[in-house]
Amino acid sequence: MEFIKLIDSYEEDIVKSTQDIVAIKSVEEDAKPNMPFGEGPYKALQFALNLAEEMGFDTKNLDNYAAHADLGDGQEVVGVLVHLDVVPEGDGWTYPPYGGEIHDGKIYGRGTADDKGPAIACMYAMKALKESKVPLSKKIRIIFGTNEETGWGCMKHYFAHEKAPDMAFTPDAEFPAIYGEKGIIVFDLVKKLDSNNCGDIVVKGLKGGNAPNMVPDYCEAVLEVKEPSVIEEKLDDFIERTKYPLSMVKDKNRVKIIAKGVSAHGSTPEKGENAISYLMSFLGEILDGECDVCEFVNMYNGKIAFKHHGEGIGCGLEDDVSGKLNFNPGMIRLSNEEIKLTINVRYPIKSSSEEVYSGIRNNLKGTGIQLIEGKEDTKPLYVPKDNFLVKKLMDVYREQTGDKDSEPIAIGGGTYARAMENAVAFGPVFPGQKEVAHQKDEFISIEHLMKITRIYAHALYELAK
Repeated sequence: MEFIKLIDSYEEDIVKSTQDIVAIKSVEEDAKPNMPFGEGPYKALQFALNLAEEMGFDTKNLDNYAAHADLGDGQEVVGVLVHLDVVPEGDGWTYPPYGGEIHDGKIYGRGTADDKGPAIACMYAMKALKESKVPLSKKIRIIFGTNEETGWGCMKHYFAHEKAPDMAFTPDAEFPAIYGEKGIIVFDLVKKLDSNNCGDIVVKGLKGGNAPNMVPDYCEAVLEVKEPSVIEEKLDDFIERTKYPLSMVKDKNRVKIIAKGVSAHGSTPEKGENAISYLMSFLGEILDGECDVCEFVNMYNGKIAFKHHGEGIGCGLEDDVSGKLNFNPGMIRLSNEEIKLTINVRYPIKSSSEEVYSGIRNNLKGTGIQLIEGKEDTKPLYVPKDNFLVKKLMDVYREQTGDKDSEPIAIGGGTYARAMENAVAFGPVFPGQKEVAHQKDEFISIEHLMKITRIYAHALYELAK
């Protein structure tokens, strides 16, 4: 296949394009005129469109919500759905999160793996097909979204104005082909506060986490206390017993307790270390009264902390297709009026959001904690393993990797495959490969980037020939 050989000659351009788009901080912000998700996503979309036009593709911009680029002119359309927005960078990076720096053969930066690197790979895969002049019977269309991480308004707008492709894949999860994705809901647990006082301690502040679909790597509590040294002694003892990553900063009668965890994608909370859970564990030891904050902390420690499948709070659901529910407490905030915990749940394919909400509400009866349902319920995705699309992608994966034994899988992640019928996720993470999406020091190796470009070119050819 001549187009595979062409890809090798693109390496310098593929790397440069990845670095350039990673340098754009495309985290959603407040809307501006003609920028529905803020300046960063807008700039990333313009970059992708300019690159597509340089490659000779026909492009269309849907009001800066989303856009597409086309190769070929067949009646049937093979789609590739990618997103150019990213989650917030968080703290603790070794290299600049928007630097696109290369170290030891790896490009570092937010979005390198999720999903800018794979988006660039797919664009150059299309370029290879174009320049090799292989005959195609179907049109190939890459669709660029700009708020996948925060609401999918981009896809809603796009498909309200454009017909969906006949089939599609999205390079935004894992290899091999993914035939099932769990349902996704985001909701709040809220406790109204009559007082922030607990004996000699006043809880002045509590905050942690940047997004519901990230395992929080930072959480802090600000306390007003009579004897800071007493809190310090208790913290030292706690750290010695638990080895939890906590620290303290003193300022007269105020102390700040800081917990640092390890971020991970909200669909796999067990792969991270939740800073909220670390901090709440300590608060549970020093807030030992019957105050409103105490009640919430005790509920958290008893029903949520370090439990990744909802088993402690009434929603430990499981099925034979997609496995156990995933439960990620992603953000916490305390004000004078309330304490609010935002939770991201991935429920099994054969379950429902109603089962999750009902189980939690029953479990929280009598606690004074209210469950506030989220506006969205992203339903599960299921495509049969014997579907043409799944079978073709599996054939390509096996041929390109030599892995003849792999079977299609189901995941907790939520991808653009749900935005249309007859679509699945396909890559970019290989089995056993370290998951770096939504984590500090996110990276993609140049070798990996080139390998997935070859896989995506082969897949597009097989689907469109």
